[in-house]
Order: sequence, then C-alpha cells, then structure tokens
Amino acid sequence: MSTETPSRTILLSGGSRGLGLALVRHLLAGGHAVATFARNETPAVAALAREQGDRFLFSAFDGRDAAATQRFVAAAIERFGGIDGLVNNAAVGQDHLLVNLSPERITELLEINVRAPVLLTRAVVRHMLVEGRRGRIVTITSICGSRGYAGLTVYSATKGAMDAFTRSLARELGPRGILVNAIAPGFFLSEMSSVLAKEQIETIRRRTPTERLVTDEDVVPFLDLFLFGESNVTGQVAYVDGGLTF
Repeated sequence: MSTETPSRTILLSGGSRGLGLALVRHLLAGGHAVATFARNETPAVAALAREQGDRFLFSAFDGRDAAATQRFVAAAIERFGGIDGLVNNAAVGQDHLLVNLSPERITELLEINVRAPVLLTRAVVRHMLVEGRRGRIVTITSICGSRGYAGLTVYSATKGAMDAFTRSLARELGPRGILVNAIAPGFFLSEMSSVLAKEQIETIRRRTPTERLVTDEDVVPFLDLFLFGESNVTGQVAYVDGGLTF
C-alpha cells in the first residue's frame, strides 16, 4: 500500500515571496495544486505560472478586498474542483515603537493581519462545510503573539489574535472533521528581524538554545503535518523557534 500523500488543493495567501513562496514551491514539488495571491506579481510567481500550468493559480489583489477574496476562492474552486486546505500566510510587519505609529498604520496592520485572514478563512470554510470536506486550516502566526518585543507591539497583538482565532475555530470545526492549527515561527534573518538592530539579532541568537534563527525549511515539516498528517491534532500553536519560547 502506498504511503504517499494524495494530491490535494491548497489555497495559500501571500505566496509571491519570502516564506510564502517557499511554501508554495514545497507544495507544488509534493504534487499538490496551489492557488495563491498577493498584492503584486513577482518574477518568481510568473515563472511558476509558466512552469506549472494548470496546477498553479495566481492572482494579484489586496487581501483586504473582501469581494476580490471571494472571487479568488470561487476561481480556485472552479479551476481545481474544490479546496482541501488553507494556509493563512500573508501579513505585514511593524517597524516603529507604538508612540510613533500613525492611526492609519495601526489600522493597516489590524486589517491585513487579522481581518483579511479571518474573512478568507470564512470563505474557504463555508465551501468545506457545504462540500463535506474534512479540510485543514493552518495559520502562520509568530512567537511575538506570546512574547513581547519592543517595536513590535501591534504586530504582536495581531499574531496573538490569530492564535486565539485558531483555538476557537478548532472547537467550532472539530465536530465537522476540519482541523485548525497554527505555526508560530521565531525570527527569520530576512523577514521580521529586519526591524531589529544587529545587536538585538545577536542577542536573540545567543539566547536561542539551538543558537540559530529560523529558516523556511524549519517550517515545512509542521506544514506537512497540519495539512496532510493523519492526526487528532487541532487547536494547537506550534512554536518553531529553536527553543526560544520555552
């Protein structure tokens, strides 16, 4: 009997660069169909569209646009026949102390990091429930949701909100066979840590038991477990941070 994971259709937000792009490539390499969106198309995404053909769908739009989000979910369902898993990855960071953040920037952080993924999840879950799919929901959060870091106050609040969203949604959907989990990475050298000084980065690295920052490859095993593993795991936040949070 084959132990390979059957091909699934995964919708992932923010798949044009960084961790999102790495996860898209990993899923495609695993034989899955992927639908992803971001505010702008990148050369990497354009190349994937040429290479992958019908297994890949990309659209450029702002995830805060609820109508555009609904249209994209519908397009993914039409293209692939349904959605088996959702990865909420799209988010923006914070680069100022709270007293220096404008009200407009605070609103932007809340809308992109909380409102947009909640509405996207709602759209996908409604499809899963109608189709009776035993789907999977995975949200990429952050260790900032459970630890405090100066200069990341509102960002941390948004990630903490998505951790709470994960736990509550898992209770709602568990009886319907839909598993809901989150992955909370630590500091990536080229992502969240870009707002920190070199001295802060070195301090974080030194205080991490493994003495290294997180890479895309560290996240992949948890993504596979939560999307494809035959498990009874739901409502969990997996910290992928080299032991920094324990």
